[in-house]
Amino acid sequence: MLRHEFRPGRLVAGVVFTLAGVIYAGDAGGLWDTPWFVMIPVVVGGLSLAGATGMLTRSLRRRRGPASGTPEAGPGTAT
Repeated sequence: MLRHEFRPGRLVAGVVFTLAGVIYAGDAGGLWDTPWFVMIPVVVGGLSLAGATGMLTRSLRRRRGPASGTPEAGPGTAT
């Protein structure tokens, strides 16, 4: 049983920021030379991709309705 809902947009954002960290770590370790402006398209593109993935996931989940076994929030339940 899952403890929380899977969110692919957050997964994409995490992978992109990990990639950015690896790029900077390789530059700091002397493995390669990375200009500072390379990170702008990596981070902006990754955040855009993560946002698009999140919006797609939300639209697909809204179309399907609530998952079976997931309690719906009613008027008397706290969120």
